[in-house]
Amino acid sequence: MFSIRRATKLDRDNIRQVHLRAFSGDEAQVVATLAFNLLSEETSPKTFAWVAEIDGAVVGHIVFSPVTFDTHKTLKGYILTPLGVMPECQKRRIGSELIEIGTEQLLKQGINVLFVYGDPKYYGKFGFKAETATQYVPPYELQYPFGWLALTLNEESCAEQTVQISCVASLCDPALW
Repeated sequence: MFSIRRATKLDRDNIRQVHLRAFSGDEAQVVATLAFNLLSEETSPKTFAWVAEIDGAVVGHIVFSPVTFDTHKTLKGYILTPLGVMPECQKRRIGSELIEIGTEQLLKQGINVLFVYGDPKYYGKFGFKAETATQYVPPYELQYPFGWLALTLNEESCAEQTVQISCVASLCDPALW
C-alpha cells in the first residue's frame, strides 16, 4: 500500500532519485533536474507537487505548474510534468493516483485546462486528448507533436481561438519540448 502527500523541499534528493530511476539515458538527468528545479521555483499561481510513499520511502512524484495564455487573461491552465514512479513500483496505480489527486485539486480551484506532453496511450486513460490541445500552441516546437495533450476541467472560459501558452521558468528550455 502507498500513501500520497504534498512534496516539500526536504524531498529533493528522493525526488531526484525517483526520476533518475524512472527514466533512462539522457532523459533521466534532464527530467530529474527539471523536477528538482520545479520544487524550488516560486510561482504565481502556485506550483503543486506530490509524492507517493511506501513505508516512508518516496517511490513516485508529480508536478503541476501554472501556464499563462497570450490573449486570454481569464483562462486558467496548468501543465502536468514531470511524473515518475520507481520501476519496481510501477503497475500499482501510483502514477494514476498522483494524476487523479492533482486533477481533483485543480478542478476545485476552477482551473480550465490541464496540459501534458507525453504518451497519448497512457494519458488518454485520464481524458487527455490531442484534439483538445490543438487550439493551444506550446511554448516551443515539439519533438513529438502527437504527445501534446489537454484535458478540459472547466469549459466556462476555454479558448475559442488559438492561443499561445507560456510556462514557468523551469520549463522554458526548448530541449524539454
